[in-house]
Amino acid sequence: MNTAGGAWNPYVVGALIGVLSMATFYFSSKPLGVSTAFARMAGLLGYLVSREHTDSLAFYQDKTPKIEWEVMLAFGIVIGAFFAALSGGEFHASVIPPLWEAHFGNSVPLRLSVAFVGGVIMAFGARLAGGCTSGHGISGALQLSVGSWIALACFFAGGSLVAQVMYG
Repeated sequence: MNTAGGAWNPYVVGALIGVLSMATFYFSSKPLGVSTAFARMAGLLGYLVSREHTDSLAFYQDKTPKIEWEVMLAFGIVIGAFFAALSGGEFHASVIPPLWEAHFGNSVPLRLSVAFVGGVIMAFGARLAGGCTSGHGISGALQLSVGSWIALACFFAGGSLVAQVMYG
């Protein structure tokens, strides 16, 4: 599955993701995506603080905080990414990547703060858009959803704009 450079072949991986998406539709009648998983995990954390309040929130009336397949998919993505990087010879454990250090210095608190804020913004955007990049970009695009294709175009445009602003 490796290319000459060590990384996994993107065409093979893309085909496997397509097969996974079709299997997900077939076995669960649901699209592939993980943003609901993060919302469910937030609800589980809410249960630790105030179960009554969490249950009273409109979102959790429909999406009960519990560990379902989407939560396991989120963990699987992290574990799979680790094994893919390891098997492709591209695993490098560092808090500050070289590109970040070249542009913003080697401050660990700054790097972690920006990563956290970026994650919060992405989670908010995923909930606002009614799905994450995998939900819209894989499942929605496979279903030829116009809204998902628009979201996908916005993901690319937004990512390109942010990269241009941050890295010139």
